[in-house]
Amino acid sequence: MNAFELALPDTLAGAVSLLDPEDPTIRVMSGGTALMLMMKTDVFHPTQLISLRRIEPGYSQMGLLPDGSFRIGAMSTLSDMEHDDALAGFAPVIRQTMKLLSNVRVRNVATVGGALAHGDPHMDLPPVLVALDAQVVTISPEGERTIPVAELHAGYYETILSGNELIKEVIIPPQHARRASYLKCTTRAVKDWPALGVALTTDLDGDTARDTRLVIGAVGEKPIRVAEAEAVIDGQILSDKTIAEAAEAAAESVETIEDELGSAAYKTQLVRVYVKRALQQVANQNA
Repeated sequence: MNAFELALPDTLAGAVSLLDPEDPTIRVMSGGTALMLMMKTDVFHPTQLISLRRIEPGYSQMGLLPDGSFRIGAMSTLSDMEHDDALAGFAPVIRQTMKLLSNVRVRNVATVGGALAHGDPHMDLPPVLVALDAQVVTISPEGERTIPVAELHAGYYETILSGNELIKEVIIPPQHARRASYLKCTTRAVKDWPALGVALTTDLDGDTARDTRLVIGAVGEKPIRVAEAEAVIDGQILSDKTIAEAAEAAAESVETIEDELGSAAYKTQLVRVYVKRALQQVANQNA
C-alpha cells in the first residue's frame, strides 16, 4: 500500500471542493469497505483520500418526509438501515435484504452512498432500490441533481457520477400497499457475492398485478430491469401460468455474462428459477 494524504473535511460541500475530476487518484472514502480492499490488493493507489466521517450528522440520518417519501442520508450504514423500524415499516424488503447482505462487520461500516457509488454489479442493494423506484440526490460544484437509481449505473463498476460529484441522500417514493421481495443465490463462498439477485415490487389490485418492477442483479454489468417479464405480469392474476410465463420471458430476455460465480447458461437458469420464486413469494404475501 502506497503513502497518501488524508483529508477530514467537516462538511459535504467541503469534501466536494477537494475533488479533482481530472485526477482519479483523489478519492472519497465513506465506509471504505471496498476501497480498502482495492488498496490492499494494489488495484488502486491513491494520492489523497477524503474521509467523510466528520461531515454533518444529517447525512447519517433517515426518516419520513412530509410528502410520504423516505429519506436516507448517504452516510447511513447498512446496519442503520437494517435496524431502523420506520424504514422497515415503510419498505420491509430493505430489512429482508440487509439480513442476507454480506456480514455484520461489513454492514456496520459500509454506507448506502458508498454502496451505490461503487458501481459493483454484484451488490444486493442497487436492484432493490431500482425496484422501489428510488432516486439519489447528488451534490457537485454545479449544484444538486436528482438521478433515478435505475439510471445511476452505466456499466461494470461505472456510474454516471462526475468526478467531483457525491451522493448526499437516497429518496424512496411512497410504497403504499405495494408488495415486494428480494431473493438471491450465492455460491456460499467466503466473500458471499450473489451469483444472482432478484428484486420485485408490484401493486396488487385485488388479485391483479399492476405497475410491476422486476430487476435482476449480478448477472450483467449493472442491474437489469426486465420489461419483457413485467409486460407478461401486469394486468394479470398471479396464477401459476402467469408466473411461469413471466419467468420464461425473463430468462429469454436477460443477457447474462459468465464470471467466477457461474457460466452464462447457469445464470440464465437461475433467472428462470428465482424470478418464479420471487413472484410466488409476492403472490403469497398476506394471502
